[in-house]
Amino acid sequence: MHHIGYLLTEGFQVMGLATQSVFEYANKVVGHDFYRMHNYSVAGGEVMSSLGMRVDTTKAAATATIDTWVVCGVGNPLESPASQEERAFLQRAAKKARRIAGICTGGFVLAESGLLARRRATTHWAYATAMRARFPDIQVEDDRIYIVDGPLWTSAGMTAGLDLALAMVGKDLGEEVARSVAHKLVMHQHRAGGQSQHSEMLALAPKTDRIQDALNYARRHLKRALTVEELAEQANLSARQFTRVFTAETGQSPAKAIEGLRLEAARLMIEQSRHPLEVVARETGFRDRRHMREVFLRGFGVAPQSMRREVRA
Repeated sequence: MHHIGYLLTEGFQVMGLATQSVFEYANKVVGHDFYRMHNYSVAGGEVMSSLGMRVDTTKAAATATIDTWVVCGVGNPLESPASQEERAFLQRAAKKARRIAGICTGGFVLAESGLLARRRATTHWAYATAMRARFPDIQVEDDRIYIVDGPLWTSAGMTAGLDLALAMVGKDLGEEVARSVAHKLVMHQHRAGGQSQHSEMLALAPKTDRIQDALNYARRHLKRALTVEELAEQANLSARQFTRVFTAETGQSPAKAIEGLRLEAARLMIEQSRHPLEVVARETGFRDRRHMREVFLRGFGVAPQSMRREVRA
């Protein structure tokens, strides 16, 4: 049995506890209790979340051996730093546990405890700059949903903690079990850690359904040329009206937005598959590999081949 201890601090965000469902359903998939979870705090007793909900905890100092420690984040880690007792406890726990994870801003607790020194880590994008400034010995990567560096695991936002937990299940029990858990939890997909925190569709954020429908259509048909007329038809507008409304709602021209969607799709294929770059270019709608390289250099500042080498490394 694998014991997982959740270390809760005052003002923790309850979404961090949602990751327990991943381990709960992993037990259901394998048909026995592979994982056992429990909530702890340094002092023990009730701990109040950022929502005001209280959770009963066991005193961490009195725990049995824990295989994995998970530290839940707080709303603002700059205003609620880890206490001296919490830092000291994690330093001791790190010598015994197989791995320690920080969900969202929980990574700050690991950093304040000195556990992330000279390691790669991520956190919520809104606090990545602050983490980089406060802890220059940490290689902060603010465009990853989770990062595994040896026994230290860190995730970006709260929902990225679900991806981190699924990755743990995949490592412990195999990818088939992880995929089954994701399916049972109705998660959109089992995302790899290298996936970006940022979504092009979210960044565009159209205000009306008709423009959203056109964007959804575009993402499903990136392999096609996708003319303005074709997209305008999805929105039931003329090409001129569509261009005007689209630009007003998203702040980008249709051509620029589609290029962004192609870039995002191509990057994900490069990170998560072994398809040749010619295939990636064709499947995401670029004219050829050279065209994709030009757009990558303009959008990311690196060539597709360089990005693939970095991911594999």
